[in-house]
Amino acid sequence: MWTHKSWQGRLVAHPLPAHERLRHYAGWCDAVEGNTTFYATPTRATVASWARQTEPNFRFVLKLPKLITHERRLADADEALRGFLDAIEPLGPRAHALWIQLPASFAPTDVAALAGFLRRLPRDHRYAVEVRHPAFFTQPRAAALLEQALRAADAEWIPFDTTAFFRSLPTSDAEREAWSKKPRLPLRSDALTARPIVRYLGRDDPAQTAQGWQHWVDTAAGWLREGRSPTVFVHTPDNADAPVLARRFHDDVRARVPELAALPDPIPAAPLTLF
Repeated sequence: MWTHKSWQGRLVAHPLPAHERLRHYAGWCDAVEGNTTFYATPTRATVASWARQTEPNFRFVLKLPKLITHERRLADADEALRGFLDAIEPLGPRAHALWIQLPASFAPTDVAALAGFLRRLPRDHRYAVEVRHPAFFTQPRAAALLEQALRAADAEWIPFDTTAFFRSLPTSDAEREAWSKKPRLPLRSDALTARPIVRYLGRDDPAQTAQGWQHWVDTAAGWLREGRSPTVFVHTPDNADAPVLARRFHDDVRARVPELAALPDPIPAAPLTLF
């Protein structure tokens, strides 16, 4: 996401027209999760606006529509997929990866369907898969089966790390809501491709969030030294300081890998106005 009520006037200018919001977010971070595409395929005009607001090296990780992944479970979805791919074409190189988030009911017995779906996808995009069925994390045979399907398509496995979040009981309304909704799965941090993607959920307390991501600082630094190009998304239950925390994470990694390029300078936020 690139808009959040608590960022307005504090991290980004307020008010901002819709066609300027992503540009201001891109002053903080150089990648974004395209979660809204899960609910509806955007128009080409909307996507063209996203491209105009970002540099060619900005990274979009766009989630495939739920019609494809959840409702049709990767079957009989060619028309919907074509419509989605056509809509995002204006992004060009900014479409870093297409994110195939599968429902928790998607089990090892469904991997053959995923393998077939990946084989049918056009090769001019990169793909990354997020699974939430516990067996993929606790049963080596299931994990190996999934990895085999992903490697055959040069697709990445996206871990959603909630281990730090579930380390202690929730202390806020936002944490309590996340506690009931977020997956609780073992940590996985193996990269399958040159472009690993990580989703990390911390706590509302920035210190706890930073403490919990130390594993990923080490891992990301190691990937960079191997010549990989990781993308790491930092979340908290309220996301109030997510852009600030993302930059702090980047700084932590850059302290280990000084040749890592700095993030852009944020566009100054205007003071809040009444109108």
